[in-house]
Amino acid sequence: MVLFTLAFFSHAVEVAFSVKNDEAKTKFDFTRTDRFGRIGSAMMVLAVNFLFAGVIFRGISAHRVPWGNMYEFSITGALAFSGAYLFALAKYKIRWLGLPVAIAVLLTLGTAITILYRPSAPLVPALKSTWLAIHVSAAIISGGVFLLANCIAATYLILDRYETNSLPRPNWAKKLPSLEVLDQLSYRLVAFVFPLWTFAVIAGAIWAESAWGRYWGWDPKETWAFITWVAYAAYLHARVTIGWRGRKAAWLCLFAGSTFLFNYIYVNIWGTGRHTYSGL
Repeated sequence: MVLFTLAFFSHAVEVAFSVKNDEAKTKFDFTRTDRFGRIGSAMMVLAVNFLFAGVIFRGISAHRVPWGNMYEFSITGALAFSGAYLFALAKYKIRWLGLPVAIAVLLTLGTAITILYRPSAPLVPALKSTWLAIHVSAAIISGGVFLLANCIAATYLILDRYETNSLPRPNWAKKLPSLEVLDQLSYRLVAFVFPLWTFAVIAGAIWAESAWGRYWGWDPKETWAFITWVAYAAYLHARVTIGWRGRKAAWLCLFAGSTFLFNYIYVNIWGTGRHTYSGL
């Protein structure tokens, strides 16, 4: 969390101190703060590596894969989300996302260690299966990439509002990519990880048959996982077959992401059924 905090402040300085005032207007000059941006990215890389080590050590402490409760799922989800950001950063100029990513990860980790934390303990009998490593790891990676795509879709909608009203971009947004690039990147992230989410849902059904003697029982978590699959499938279908782009596609992407977050937060904590493994 210290390293993510340093990344947060570095990216905040990059944005805040790039403002250049003159008599005519206010401009953004990121060449003045590029060093802070690079420091922020370096801190993010270090933080992700330390978080990865933390997940590994949790598994060693528990003598199992570290995905048995909400605390473990949250820290691994934060790792997947920040790792997806660094993966995309290697190919796309999205350092502008460093600040919101750092904030989101800090909130997730802060909640995990203050509210969701539970000591290392053996798995409940239903989770003692090889499918835990297969099904849950696929779900966590998918969730991290989905949420990154949602951040980009939300950015698209914010900037689209300015252009729709024929307004110039605000100073803080002048460095951000064009709407076309944001739209394409959000789509590529979803298209890249959707097959993995499909595999996670199928693997969960196979595991359910092994553990409970049935493939599907419309348990709340199963139901919402299927709703998320349908929502993202509709997003991809709308783009490929009927040519949805831009605003409509971004809203559909956000809707699909909201179903995943609902499943992760509400169903895990307050839901009932066979998937109540939050440990709370």
